[in-house]
Amino acid sequence: MSVALVTGASRGIGRAIVERFAAGGCTVVAVARGAEALDALKRQLPAVDAIACDLRDEAALDALARQVLERHGVPDLLVNNAGQYRPGRISAEDDGALLDMLQANLFGAYRLTRRLLPGMVARGSGMVMNMCSIASIGAYPDGGSYSIAKHALYGFSRNLREEMKPHGVRVVALLPGATLTSSWDGVDLPPERFMPAQDVAEAAWSAWRMSPRTVVEDIVLRPQLGDLGS
Repeated sequence: MSVALVTGASRGIGRAIVERFAAGGCTVVAVARGAEALDALKRQLPAVDAIACDLRDEAALDALARQVLERHGVPDLLVNNAGQYRPGRISAEDDGALLDMLQANLFGAYRLTRRLLPGMVARGSGMVMNMCSIASIGAYPDGGSYSIAKHALYGFSRNLREEMKPHGVRVVALLPGATLTSSWDGVDLPPERFMPAQDVAEAAWSAWRMSPRTVVEDIVLRPQLGDLGS
């Protein structure tokens, strides 16, 4: 049975991915900061191994990696989904915004991948799936440091893909547009302007189910009506 480790797993896209991969027969390790939200997830999916961890804390991240390896061995799939959305303008945001966005959207994925990658390389198989964004490939006025961090995560994905080609480790970048999650709470827009989180999860599942000889390098998803503001 394949082991899938999903970060940012308690809500939104991450939770949808946990549900889809659990339904597909995978052993799922769900990681998120909030223990209460993870408890709710466990009540729905008792077979999921839920672990609370703030990936911004390097010591906690190291402990998480050790715990996963001890319980499950080297995961077959790592989904780096944990992140934070904060709109802003480079010219107006505070000086700490960039570091905050890099910590939330890049550093955790980078560090956790590095902790688990040696086992995948030694085994000669595995997949790293990074939750990027259309903000990773396009600029917009309120992107600010969030968009910079997502550009960096996409760059990490592309470089890692080149490194892992000889080692049997597939690297996938998911780049979804506006998805109906709590990040958009309070926005006065109809649901049809957003994609369902389950659609993003289905795309992740489809990429995972490909033959080991095939990798879907980039998956770009947008609402049928286009990006917000378009």
